[in-house]
Amino acid sequence: MKELSIHIPVSVKDETELRPEDIKLLDEARRATSRSYAPYSHFSVGASVELEDGTILSGSNQENAAYPSGLCAERTAVFYANSRYPDLAVRRLCIAARDTEGNFTARPISPCGACRQVLLETEQRAGHPIEVLLYGTQGTYCLRSIKDLLPLSFDDSFLSDKD
Repeated sequence: MKELSIHIPVSVKDETELRPEDIKLLDEARRATSRSYAPYSHFSVGASVELEDGTILSGSNQENAAYPSGLCAERTAVFYANSRYPDLAVRRLCIAARDTEGNFTARPISPCGACRQVLLETEQRAGHPIEVLLYGTQGTYCLRSIKDLLPLSFDDSFLSDKD
């Protein structure tokens, strides 16, 4: 038997350790939580993306009584960015959330599986890693790439004749 070990570096920083451009992206993700429509879960998520030209856009989760019909904040932000600026790649992503009491979560939240797959393809289209910031009041997780969120991922390379 062969064993595979996967190591994913994650920096955990408090706000004083974040760069000014990180704070700007983080502030937009936090603001986006207030635009969430979450009447069922009462869990408000905001995501912000920075495009390669420095433009920052955001999205929030949008729920529906028919649960599969809603959309997560991460996909809302990325789809909005791609529909508004199809020729500009996403450079960075930040996610923040408020719990059912309306407080920012202490621990950072991470994207769901569907969002991870969409984000991975967004990164592949960009042709470079997308930096990820996952905000929590007890620290922000900083990752180098979307691939760090989905290390054993399915991508278009499986659909071709390449190894």
